Amino acid sequence: MQQLGRQPRGKMNKTEAAYALQLEAELQAGLILWYRFEALKLRLADNTFYTPDYPLITAAGQLEFREVKGHWTDDARVKIKVAAAQYPFRFLAIQRDGRHGWRIEDLTSRSW
Repeated sequence: MQQLGRQPRGKMNKTEAAYALQLEAELQAGLILWYRFEALKLRLADNTFYTPDYPLITAAGQLEFREVKGHWTDDARVKIKVAAAQYPFRFLAIQRDGRHGWRIEDLTSRSW
């Protein structure tokens, strides 16, 4: 059973699709080398996983995870913070800011 308003796994919602256009622009500008929607799954605990919206590789060759939300729920924020505490990668929370902008919050818990 799927949560009301949730897309099937692997299908983008409107906010995620809009952010994909931003990522395409970053790819064309050479800021990132690669990205893919829901390509990786991180194990947080037994039977508990986190699937970031956009894993990507930056121009510097670093793996980064970007999570795009229209609205952040407490459980979504907890999952990304747990993942950030366990894995040595950069975790960014992305939210729409106005019609064409994006608010970015770095949730990386430590400098690895």
